Amino acid sequence: MAGQHDHDVDVEVLVIGAGVVGIYALYRALDAGFSAQTLEAGDGVGGVWYWNRYPSARFDSESYTYAYIFSKELFDEWRWKEEFATQPEIESYLNHVVDRFDLRQHIRTGEKVVSADFDETAHVWTVRTAKGSVVRARWIISATGGLSVPNYPDIDGLADFQGQAHHTGAWPHTPVDFAGKRVAIIGNGPSGAQLLPAIVDTVAQVDLYQRTPTWTTPLNNKPLTDERQAWLSDNWDDVVKILTTSPTGFMHEPAGKFSTADSPEERQAFYEKIWKSPGFAKLTSNYYDMTTNREVNLEFCDFLAGKIRAIVKDPVTAERLIPKDHLFGAKRPPFVTDYFESFNKPNASLISLKETPFVRVDATGIETTEKHREYDIIVFATGFDFGTGALTRMGVKGREGLDLSTDWEDGPSDFAGFSAHRLPNFFFPGGPHGAGGGNYPRYSQDQVDWITGTLVHAREHGFDLFEPTAAQEDQWMTMVETLAPQSIFSAEHSHYYGANVEGKVRKFLLNPGGRGKLHEILGEMTSTEDYNGAFAPATEPVSAS
Repeated sequence: MAGQHDHDVDVEVLVIGAGVVGIYALYRALDAGFSAQTLEAGDGVGGVWYWNRYPSARFDSESYTYAYIFSKELFDEWRWKEEFATQPEIESYLNHVVDRFDLRQHIRTGEKVVSADFDETAHVWTVRTAKGSVVRARWIISATGGLSVPNYPDIDGLADFQGQAHHTGAWPHTPVDFAGKRVAIIGNGPSGAQLLPAIVDTVAQVDLYQRTPTWTTPLNNKPLTDERQAWLSDNWDDVVKILTTSPTGFMHEPAGKFSTADSPEERQAFYEKIWKSPGFAKLTSNYYDMTTNREVNLEFCDFLAGKIRAIVKDPVTAERLIPKDHLFGAKRPPFVTDYFESFNKPNASLISLKETPFVRVDATGIETTEKHREYDIIVFATGFDFGTGALTRMGVKGREGLDLSTDWEDGPSDFAGFSAHRLPNFFFPGGPHGAGGGNYPRYSQDQVDWITGTLVHAREHGFDLFEPTAAQEDQWMTMVETLAPQSIFSAEHSHYYGANVEGKVRKFLLNPGGRGKLHEILGEMTSTEDYNGAFAPATEPVSAS
């Protein structure tokens, strides 16, 4: 048992959320010998891959780099069909993992958490769900994810629409019949850009409403061949080493050079190679200075604009699809298949909301300043309340009156992107400042591994309380605020600043120091037995300084 008051708890470790991170956190807690349980809001496991089941939803990280890498046996027995798997295959994989490691008996689905209160006397969390369940736990790992609260556009009359309306992040389990329908897709981020090509040949008409264009590039997906599978298995140790140590968490080969190493002609040939590279390699295998050198980024943008003009036959539509106000990478770029080609279909059109803004939604369709259009289905591909959305809606109340719903209104303050001062024994891997802009599961694996090690350390040394000191949190947040301006992401355009959510304060929500800075600061914390004051035994009060 973890500490001196375990008779007070129902379970030592309570995991909230059964997505990619939550499943791993549960596995690690049980494997370390803790009693553990998971509460999951959905009726099945998978998290974002349970809710996002719209047509053609898929990875844009390579399947085997996004998947779990803690078990060679798991890798060898699961065979991905494609380099970038679709949602049904991903959901099947996560269910396979849950059954493979006998985790399902520890997961309670359909249990949406509505409050979590810390008892400062007993040093125990009391968690309540919408169904009325109550669980008391010593430690909480809130793996609620950065992309779990759908964001809806602020349009007058949204509730008046009498047709079907779906958000890509809360897609119904019964298939949506698009055949012969008039469809509006609002949003052109990764989900909107995936959906359009998937339905354009089925619908009668589809209009994509675009707020601002994005630098969309080809995913370059392909089947995962027997030869590739065999190579990955034969080189498993090296694969794991790369994924667990590289700054990005991908296996992509770095460019190995700055743009100045090449002549203008050589750079054009290099850009052509990058255009044909898979997914995030457009960023991770590009010139070292692509995200820091404005001139070379503009040159790459010119190259991409030329590609768009060559693909899209209507020159007016092509120009509307070319970003003019941000560099490549300033918004999270979608990596998809046949997005631009879809606008060559006679039944697909692009509506620029900059030119013709929304007026209102009514019972039959959408009115812009140009005209009224009637629809059978409206799809909201408008993203998520990234980073803080789930945590600030979960009724989390920590020590000395800390209430995340109000204390984070002006932006989150945390330590290492997964814990916070005045929030004892509460971890939130994948939360605000909890990702570095690379391969999300690899970064979260680092966090869950560290959290599990910390719980074991607490058990072995008789500590019942873990809480970053105010000084440790200040050090982390100073790093975030100092390095954030150096990031390529745009405060005006990127959801990594909350720019897609109406009224949300613009604060950088990633870790701009990346994996290296995370491990450096965690190493400083763990240099003493009590983690430089973050640990306290149950018999001592927690320091307020």
